[in-house]
Amino acid sequence: MKTILKNATLLSECGFEGRPVQVTVENKRIQSITEGAVEEKGAEVIDCGGNLLIPAFYNAHCHAAMTLFRGYGEDLPLHRWLNEKIFPAEELLTARSVHVATKWAIAEMLRRGIASFSDMYMFEDSVAEAVLETGIKANLARSLVSFDPNLDPATDSRLAEAIALADRYHLANDGALKVDFSLHAEYTNLPHYCEYVGRYAKEHGLLMQLHLSETEEEHLACIERHGKTPSAFFADLGVFDTPTSAAHCVWLSDEDIAILAEKGVTAVHNPVSNLKLGSGVMKLRKLLDAGVNVALGTDGVASNNRLDVLREMQTAAILHKGISRDPACLVANELLPLATENGAKAQGRLDCGKIMIGARADLTLIDRFAIHNLPTYDDHAMLAYSAESADVRLTMVDGRILYRNGEYTSIDEERLRFESREVFAHYFE
Repeated sequence: MKTILKNATLLSECGFEGRPVQVTVENKRIQSITEGAVEEKGAEVIDCGGNLLIPAFYNAHCHAAMTLFRGYGEDLPLHRWLNEKIFPAEELLTARSVHVATKWAIAEMLRRGIASFSDMYMFEDSVAEAVLETGIKANLARSLVSFDPNLDPATDSRLAEAIALADRYHLANDGALKVDFSLHAEYTNLPHYCEYVGRYAKEHGLLMQLHLSETEEEHLACIERHGKTPSAFFADLGVFDTPTSAAHCVWLSDEDIAILAEKGVTAVHNPVSNLKLGSGVMKLRKLLDAGVNVALGTDGVASNNRLDVLREMQTAAILHKGISRDPACLVANELLPLATENGAKAQGRLDCGKIMIGARADLTLIDRFAIHNLPTYDDHAMLAYSAESADVRLTMVDGRILYRNGEYTSIDEERLRFESREVFAHYFE
């Protein structure tokens, strides 16, 4: 199926200086970008009306099924929130509740221009089925924990689930679905287990997801336990020898930042979640200056409460200006890559996240003419400071339109609402 997106405005770096263009998509990829008319026979033609066509957003860290817990356990610091509310609630999860809650999350993400997400949770086979049903992209990881010093990783049931997940789903749907490994965090794992899992991931070519130095308590407790920071802990055990996405990275030392840069670790910035839980603020400028790949994530909606990468980008845009008292510490045209191509890189999708010929067609269309976006002197500034997720008019994933003007093409919204109400009501009855 060929799709032509005509009368689209591209960002200045695409080389068209704001002139209307036609972007032709076929076989999941961008086939051409031209100012002139192209052959429209046999193609679906969509008039973008001068609106802004950008790479779709990548949510580089979330727990999708936590839509179940939106608004649950509010106004607590991380460790109380986890131990008093979230961990007990998660004991009641079922495969069906995770499947329905994940589809609810996917619907929310598609509506907000997100083409792909990195998920770290449980019942990931149910998450995988939701991904395949809806057509979104995802990197899925069964979260691994270990507390028993006598545990043999080779016989661990959780690790067996992770391996089975990879065997069944890795690179499904022409690579749209990938399976990663995930060590939940340093404070939920033992050294011998981390070393084994890291080695297995490297030997089998799987990426890694984990939480890193999210709170000061976590960071200092690791130093007390092991005589080193969480970054040094994972690096010394070989975990960072496989491409890794480290969520949060709030309490990193300068030495930690150097480790991440050396090892090619992606630091995933989750500004809204970190602010809401009172965990602190990532040293974003230092990480970028050190050459660390920084992507954006939402975390789960229980600590956010939205799956909205545009909001994460805009929060980052103003947050770091305020804490540094320097309005130029992060400028508008630096921000979009954090939400797009850097997230694609974190997921090992090097042919995604850009508008260029040959790239996978993960695209979103933003209404440039909404009242709150006019006048638009600079599209980068519009995205960074004024646009809203409600301005998303279209979300395309691998050349397939999954959301357009309030309607889904792969999700029966009314049926999903019915199923979600049933699951939510049963869960908290």
